[in-house]
Amino acid sequence: MKRQHSMPFGAELTPAGQVRVRLWAPSAARVVLLIGDEAPVSMPAAEDGWYQWISPQAQAGSLYRYQIDDGLCVPDPAARYNPGDVHGASQVIDPAAFDWHDDDWCGRSWEEAVIYEIHVGAFTPEGTFAAVEQRLDYLAALGVTAIELMPVADFPGQRNWGYDGTLLFAPDSAYGTPDDLKRLIQSAHRRGLMVLLDVVYNHFGPEGNYLHHYAPQFFNDRHHTPWGAAINFDRGGSKTVRDFYRHNAFYWLEEYHFDGLRLDAVHAMHDTGHPDFLEELARAVRQTFAAQRQVHLIVENDHNAARYLARGRNRQILGYNAQWNDDAHHACHVLLTHESDGYYADYARQPIRHLGRCLTAGFAYQGEISVYRNGQPRGEPSAFLPPSAFVNFLQNHDQIGNRAMGERLVTLTEAAALRAAIALFLLSPAVPLLFMGEEWRAREPFPFFCEFSGDLAAAVTQGRRNEFARFERFHDPAARSTIPDPCAASTFELAKLDWQAQKQPCGRKWLELYRALLEIRQRIIVPRLHGVHDGHFAVLSPHALHAGWSLADDAQLSVYVNLGALPVSLASLPQGKPFFSSEEKLEQSLSSGILPAFATIWYLNEYHG
Repeated sequence: MKRQHSMPFGAELTPAGQVRVRLWAPSAARVVLLIGDEAPVSMPAAEDGWYQWISPQAQAGSLYRYQIDDGLCVPDPAARYNPGDVHGASQVIDPAAFDWHDDDWCGRSWEEAVIYEIHVGAFTPEGTFAAVEQRLDYLAALGVTAIELMPVADFPGQRNWGYDGTLLFAPDSAYGTPDDLKRLIQSAHRRGLMVLLDVVYNHFGPEGNYLHHYAPQFFNDRHHTPWGAAINFDRGGSKTVRDFYRHNAFYWLEEYHFDGLRLDAVHAMHDTGHPDFLEELARAVRQTFAAQRQVHLIVENDHNAARYLARGRNRQILGYNAQWNDDAHHACHVLLTHESDGYYADYARQPIRHLGRCLTAGFAYQGEISVYRNGQPRGEPSAFLPPSAFVNFLQNHDQIGNRAMGERLVTLTEAAALRAAIALFLLSPAVPLLFMGEEWRAREPFPFFCEFSGDLAAAVTQGRRNEFARFERFHDPAARSTIPDPCAASTFELAKLDWQAQKQPCGRKWLELYRALLEIRQRIIVPRLHGVHDGHFAVLSPHALHAGWSLADDAQLSVYVNLGALPVSLASLPQGKPFFSSEEKLEQSLSSGILPAFATIWYLNEYHG
């Protein structure tokens, strides 16, 4: 089977075997096409800033670049591959050259999702798509149902988190070829695993983005983001910009057969249009794929805009499947570590109440004032949404890497407390996400890393360290100098997983815990998730709560959790049959009205009408 997404830009093979090349350069007076050793060709100008040429000599594998106004030579912003990195020549790719054998794959339901986040470069010693493919059997046996790749779009250098991508259609050559990525996805489907991709539509990286030189209309300087001028979704020229990103989403979903996309930091996408780009994209994806296969869309959105997660009749997903629920993470993190710096300040007061609200009603902040955000209200009501509209996690790339030293949670809290929290999150009705290696209690940090050079590298290093100057631990410049240099190769090496650790007694023990919990989730929780409703919770102590939900078959799911170091006396005894306890003899303690320290126990009360 062949798969190709046709686009109005970039290099595409024609039915006649020629190569059509098309570039939007509205601010360029002249565009010259350079293909291999061929003579330069002045590309004819078309309407609305477009330049186009059909080359009879170019073919799959040909290298090409554009020369702007007889000066700067740039790669194709819509290149399917750039083997010479972001400053080098682009390569013509024939998508039809890859034979797909997963045409019977229709995806998996969202309720089944257990997501495993992967950084391709740090996940294995080799750091390639092919190496990830070799670990798929392990992941399937673990019990995850979806892998989520951090951004793979071409970034400068050989190492990067991926959020500095500048060629958004080109898998980074440090990880392998386009065919290597396709083989990874196909192999995952053979094992029943979905593959999701993290995409960045809110900015381009600071190096290798040449659009400012010939298409400044790509940006809107009325709005600013932490990375500079915002992407132009709502001013002159925005139709082409919107088309660029819409085609990017469909390119990954169609040509690569990804099962879904996670859109990074959509709160930094400024759009006053109606519908806005997020709404327009979700509608187009639903209309295109609804009858073919299951495709999932996830957002990261600091605004907690519940409207993007709306459901229709029978809980049909109208827009986005879910949002990463930072609120749930932050509340639990405060309970486990007692930290209150930075954004954790918003959860320092009654974190157990924030956590209970996240478990049963979505967001902790549903319009309340955020002290961290200078007293501004944050969020929208979310209790009307099902738990599956939220992705909950104890760790992810952000929440580890946003720390100065990139420490994992395992180094910040007691093992018993962490075990209780894991049991809470993996069996709750919300969709769980794991960060690579946490299942064997990996201790490798995940600091921010990149590979810039010159003045930019120095600015990034200094800027990274200055970010933490307001934290008490890093007031002293000498203390800040210990923060790993993001541009140093050694910082990237710190993040590489040590796969031998999972074979050690401690690693095996934690791996068994995760496998057991995920098996229970698929057997007991998942079949009852469609129609889960009536979430409620009660605070038992500053560190303990009881939460419950009504399931699709009228069964009652409930949990008692204590993330504190002191036992808690219960006013009433639990109802139902326990199906998981984080500690031995926990059921006996609860029957005596005592919830021990660092403990989680789950109950199911089945309806037998």
